[in-house]
Amino acid sequence: MIRIEQLAKIYSHQGREVRALHNINFNIETGQVFGIIGRSGAGKSTLLRTLNLLERPSAGKVVIDDQDITSFDTQQLHALRQRVGMVFQHFNLLHAKTVIDNIAFPLKLSGKYTRQEIQARVNELLELVGLQDQGHKYPSQLSGGQKQRVGIARALANYPHLLLCDEATSALDPETTQAILRLLLDINKKLGLTIVLITHEMQVIRTICDKVAVIDAGEIVELGDVVDVFLHPQHAVTQSLVAENQALDLSVLERSDQDDDRHLLRLSYVGASTHEPIITRIAAQAGVDIAILQGVIGRIKDTPYGQLLVELHSTREQSATVENLLKNAGVRVARISAAAEVH
Repeated sequence: MIRIEQLAKIYSHQGREVRALHNINFNIETGQVFGIIGRSGAGKSTLLRTLNLLERPSAGKVVIDDQDITSFDTQQLHALRQRVGMVFQHFNLLHAKTVIDNIAFPLKLSGKYTRQEIQARVNELLELVGLQDQGHKYPSQLSGGQKQRVGIARALANYPHLLLCDEATSALDPETTQAILRLLLDINKKLGLTIVLITHEMQVIRTICDKVAVIDAGEIVELGDVVDVFLHPQHAVTQSLVAENQALDLSVLERSDQDDDRHLLRLSYVGASTHEPIITRIAAQAGVDIAILQGVIGRIKDTPYGQLLVELHSTREQSATVENLLKNAGVRVARISAAAEVH
């Protein structure tokens, strides 16, 4: 487990202090995929780099396997960094070295392995990342996705317990991004490896992460399971990030002027209920017409989810009955107004 306790980072700039991180607290379970999301300049990279002390915090603790690494000496820190792999946005490959040599580089640097052991490990990693036939190529001969696969293989070379991903997909096209995310998820499942990634894209979070921390101006403004945060964002920053990934069409509301007999509801549901005819059943049970104005069904990692914007033609009493029936069926219900912004 990783514990971040009251973490802070302050820089000095032109004679004044700049607060990059303030009072950061969260836990990361072993084997979890943990995402940190925020806008540019929010403090994501600084926070990620404190996990292997590439950035030393000004205050607070970073506890990995019950050891506060902020108190490590040089030798302990060197040993830690061999157990923490890092994947970079722009790959950071050695352009004069082949794929094999790039992956072998940290193994040779450690001085712990024979030539035969290095060769065996490199072959194992080439197979893991799907580059069995690319070993003798140079980075200039590879696509962006292939370069990132080399970067991932290199990060895994020393059998790390923790993998840090610094915007690992932001330089890739959408199709390649999905392929790299599937690879990271496969590695997480096969190796039980803890992965911490930073991104500005909610799509990345919902595809791969179990838990997410939303950071803004150096502070964690929202923290929780991805399903909860994605479907029920509380903070304005989170709502904005979610809305960019999937927003309801506000023009639908403009065409639906509410009166006493017309009520707008936003419905969210997860799991098995996603594929059940809940709306049809409850409409019949309550004797109310329910019009579906807009809806989406998708997945958050392995969990199916659905969101609907519906309009009820009913009395207030009937609307309240429908809301109670929906809640009893495990659906989260929110009343909205035609003038409200929908996230």
